[in-house]
Amino acid sequence: MTPLGAVIRGAIAGAVGIAAMDLVWYRRYRKGGGEHRLLDWEFSAGMDSWEKAPAPAQVGKRVAEGYLQTELPPMYARLTNNVVHWAYGIGWGVAFGILAGSARAPRARWGLLLGPFVWAFGYVALPPAKLYKPMWEYDRDTLAKDLSAHVAYGIGTAAAFKVLSGR
Repeated sequence: MTPLGAVIRGAIAGAVGIAAMDLVWYRRYRKGGGEHRLLDWEFSAGMDSWEKAPAPAQVGKRVAEGYLQTELPPMYARLTNNVVHWAYGIGWGVAFGILAGSARAPRARWGLLLGPFVWAFGYVALPPAKLYKPMWEYDRDTLAKDLSAHVAYGIGTAAAFKVLSGR
């Protein structure tokens, strides 16, 4: 596999992984009484303020405002959340693709390592930015739900990469 092939396959696989993770989160949302349809939920329908925006939107806001040196209006919270969320998952897919593309035979079970790694990275990178609390301040149920969704991401990404690699 060429390096470019690994990057492209990794990006596609990362998008599949994000979709798998989001389906886990959406199912939980609906079981909890959520009423938005899948695509409305997926693309942050109703998000119109930075105060209600989750970590991906907050990261994107900080990056955009730092780069542009201007305040980002609240009307961009929804778009920013979606762009950063998908870019983050696709970016990890690219990194995975580069590593897995170098292997003789990529394995779907490698997603069992990828998902927890991405999950743990968030709990290391986001607390210093005051976007997450330190991991030990969350209850086990919250951490378990977040971890299991990230495992779905990892398995979805690794399985998609294996299929796309044709090996």
